[in-house]
Amino acid sequence: MFLGVIIVAFGSGFILSHVAGSGTFAETAKRIAASERLYRVGLSAVVIVSLGSALLAVALYATLKPVNSLLAQLAMIFSLGDSFLALVVRMCEFVRLHLYLSAQTAGAGTASIQALAELMRTIERVTENIGGIAFGIGSLLFFYLFFKSRYIPRVLSGLGVAASAIWICLYFASLVFPERRGLFQIISFPPMGLADVLTGFYLMLFAVKTGGGGVVLEKSA
Repeated sequence: MFLGVIIVAFGSGFILSHVAGSGTFAETAKRIAASERLYRVGLSAVVIVSLGSALLAVALYATLKPVNSLLAQLAMIFSLGDSFLALVVRMCEFVRLHLYLSAQTAGAGTASIQALAELMRTIERVTENIGGIAFGIGSLLFFYLFFKSRYIPRVLSGLGVAASAIWICLYFASLVFPERRGLFQIISFPPMGLADVLTGFYLMLFAVKTGGGGVVLEKSA
């Protein structure tokens, strides 16, 4: 799930950025209208990512519940909160797609449509920032429980704790300094991505199994 969510997220992000490109509102709207179906596929893939993240949160809760039930449940709640807010962001993106398409036939009303599209973008970014904070808290708690349990190497879980702390701080900073959002993402994404990818590979190779005598790691078949 770790790796699947990341792969689909990167793929959908590539599709969306490739279709939208850069430039003025009119130029972006024209490119999106020309590749509407592909753009919808990209948006739908991001919906799958949001739903997959909810399943991942439940799976991590089930895995780490024996370590500390209360903290595992709290981590799941924060992670599910992020998934819910991510779906709100996806809804706003589909609305903004409708506005881009409407701009192609609006004529003199393009200015008002552009203003609505910018409003939706602002709502998306604020919601994404708040969801990012919730995600970071959930990730911090999950990696702390991994660190405490020794299910994965402590160096790896320690990296996850540090990456999550950086993520939380920078997403809070994005609320205060929205103009530096891009810079904060450049700083926060690599350590979190590295921690998640390495954890995903480790859990894919070594299965966490619970038994009467506790929890052990076994080589996956």
